[in-house]
Amino acid sequence: MEQKLTAQQRQELAEKVGLNEQWLYQCLSGRRDMSPAEAIRVEAASGGTVTRQMLCQGNWAKIWPELV
Repeated sequence: MEQKLTAQQRQELAEKVGLNEQWLYQCLSGRRDMSPAEAIRVEAASGGTVTRQMLCQGNWAKIWPELV
């Protein structure tokens, strides 16, 4: 899944939610999966621009089957 944020937007979101920008990048690029609770928090803070599916690409369908 391709990320939709620019590097600047990613940095601003990371600062807003108190995450390391590189960790956020790794989750958005599918290299890592964020914890479900953290993904929901980031999704809410981004106003839905970043979704939990984008942050948990490897396992989101198992965690939230209602979103499939």
